[in-house]
Amino acid sequence: MNIAKMMSAAANAQKKMAQIQEDLSKREVEASSGGGKVTVRASGAGDILSIKIAPEVVSADDVELLEDLVLSAVRQATGDAKKLAADEMGKLTAGLGIPGLPF
Repeated sequence: MNIAKMMSAAANAQKKMAQIQEDLSKREVEASSGGGKVTVRASGAGDILSIKIAPEVVSADDVELLEDLVLSAVRQATGDAKKLAADEMGKLTAGLGIPGLPF
């Protein structure tokens, strides 16, 4: 492969990556814990968009349970967003034919 083709391929990959990142920011994942008592929505870019908490799990007597439910749902949502991003980036890097990608 000559250098001009490599530079062109790199420029195209960069454009595609920017498009994927833009698309990811518009996509959403949702995760819940406690049987749906806490629900977290995140963008494909990993930003937390909202947290919904059912009133019945809000108790001054058991704050630790609520904290655990929120933390669990946030971890799941951000993990799902990372997986979505990795899957989308993997499609791009698979087409490049570079050994060791995706990371």
